[in-house]
Amino acid sequence: MVVKADTKSRILDAAELLFAEHGFKETSLRTITSKAGVNLASVNYHYGDKKTLIRAVLSRYLEEFMPALQQELEVLLTRDDFSMEDVFRCTKQPLLKLGNFRAGGATIFMSLIGRGYTDVQGHLRWFIVTRYSPVLNLFTKAVCRANPSLDPETLFWRLHFTLGASVFTMASSTALREIAENDFKCTVSTADLIDRMVPYLAAGVAAPIDMPAPVSAATENSY
Repeated sequence: MVVKADTKSRILDAAELLFAEHGFKETSLRTITSKAGVNLASVNYHYGDKKTLIRAVLSRYLEEFMPALQQELEVLLTRDDFSMEDVFRCTKQPLLKLGNFRAGGATIFMSLIGRGYTDVQGHLRWFIVTRYSPVLNLFTKAVCRANPSLDPETLFWRLHFTLGASVFTMASSTALREIAENDFKCTVSTADLIDRMVPYLAAGVAAPIDMPAPVSAATENSY
């Protein structure tokens, strides 16, 4: 039993780093087994296929992050009034705790989430939405209460713009810290990075809705 557990964690550790660095599509099972020092049969035995392995890798983080986020949101929703900044601040401690779970946990987690979208891993989105729907519903409820004027379509786009900015910032955090230190002589921690990002994201979600008038085909062809 000990050997099996060790083999499973070696596979997960290798897959996690390779997926985060190279993406899900570009990382083959043979590359993972080579890095983990196991044979392909071990991956098939423990996980069955690549999709199941991808979910298992991300689940290690989601099982740490989602319950912590749920607690933060439940406390927030007991308040009569709160802002979009308050909603986004609910993610701060859950993200920071990932650093205790794994070295560089927040960066790896956000990189994996980003890969799930850029690699068009529809099964991964389905898995997250299905398994963690209570937490996601709480988050959506909090966002809607903080921004009651947003219609569903606008909310969809703005939350995905938010996700894109968050993934880029957290996944690039090492490089961004180095740039900040070289150019501005300041040391930025993960907590500092989140504190800087929250007001920007909140302002974007809460921005006034001012959609431009659609361009007619005749006008568009005249350029």
